[in-house]
Amino acid sequence: MTEEDRNLPLAGLRVIDASSIFAGPLIATLLGDFGADVIKVEHPTGDSLRKTGLKKDGVPLWWKVVSRNKRCITLNIKQGRGQDLFKRLVADADVLIENFRTGTLEKWGIGWDVLSALNPRLVMVRVTGFGQTGPYRHRAGFGTLAEAMSGFAHITGEPDGPPTLPPFGLADGIAANYGAFATMFALYERDAPRNGVPGSGKGQYIDLSLYEPLFSVLGAQPTMFDQLGVIQQRTGNRSVNNVPRNAYQTKEGRWVALSTSAESIVFRVLRLCGGEEAANDPRWQTAEGRLACADEIDALVGGWIARHSLDEVLDAFEKAEAAIGPVYDVEQLMNDRHVRERGSVTEVADPDLGTVRMQSVFPLLSRTPGRIKHAGPRLGQHNEEILCGELGLSAEELRSLKAEGVV
Repeated sequence: MTEEDRNLPLAGLRVIDASSIFAGPLIATLLGDFGADVIKVEHPTGDSLRKTGLKKDGVPLWWKVVSRNKRCITLNIKQGRGQDLFKRLVADADVLIENFRTGTLEKWGIGWDVLSALNPRLVMVRVTGFGQTGPYRHRAGFGTLAEAMSGFAHITGEPDGPPTLPPFGLADGIAANYGAFATMFALYERDAPRNGVPGSGKGQYIDLSLYEPLFSVLGAQPTMFDQLGVIQQRTGNRSVNNVPRNAYQTKEGRWVALSTSAESIVFRVLRLCGGEEAANDPRWQTAEGRLACADEIDALVGGWIARHSLDEVLDAFEKAEAAIGPVYDVEQLMNDRHVRERGSVTEVADPDLGTVRMQSVFPLLSRTPGRIKHAGPRLGQHNEEILCGELGLSAEELRSLKAEGVV
């Protein structure tokens, strides 16, 4: 381990990533970005993520991002010899991440009861569509189902259009962030002394469904229904809480997004787009009044923006200290001067692709920022390093396991 690696905040933490596709692997990615030693356990035929999305010259691009900073081994944990090696890996680990359907690991004889007895300090993150309990616990679950059942799709889209699903793994991404901070909560409880009392020294498992984290970030909808009987409906790009809030088109056809969540911003926007008369209109002095006049206010603001270029709009709103931003595609985002100066996109050297650009490590820590050591490795790239170098298998044993389809 280099001095730079030792200074990372999670240096010394060992994580076994036995999950596939997005939510589980992304938890491991987040931990690996900040220094955890992540060992990715794949089936010998390769993880599903290697077969997902676009490829360049046969190289899967999603894999390069999600599996960055991970060491990869192949292991069939359905088989007895594979399970023995898996247990040896887990016995020394701090964290295990898995997303098999509820009950699968128990069926194979390597469930929580077995693994926690083997390693009482283990923190096990169990990612499923619907959780470890409840009548749906055995159902297959993907992010799309979570986006539908959480209530997200119901409120997304135009009022006269269908429910709209996101074109990316939104539920998986939010679940991964919840999973990462839940993992750190469990590790803190295990290890950190508090009020003069040492940490418990005990691991625990984390029951992480895909639908609950997304449901959690949808705000006060359950409380509004409970107290007022209100069911939020689709409003397009408008907000149910404040006006103006929408996407508007500029003179040359570009789009901007505007938010006026703060009361002071509302009047700056109204003054900019309609002068003092608009800013002082008695109908528009409260959020309720503005919501009732949403069409009229949108016409005022949208009309002003449509008469100006993107640069003129952004400049005028910045001078007025009002919140607005351009709607970017990925190329425009990557070429933005602010994004470039902050290093929001980074270049990673890669033996397969030469140099590959991807998102940097977020958030930025002032003293111990995370780093990307490498992009996603090749299939079984670290088999010898880990299985022989760390678990003590001989070269002959490794060849035997490969012949049997265990690795």
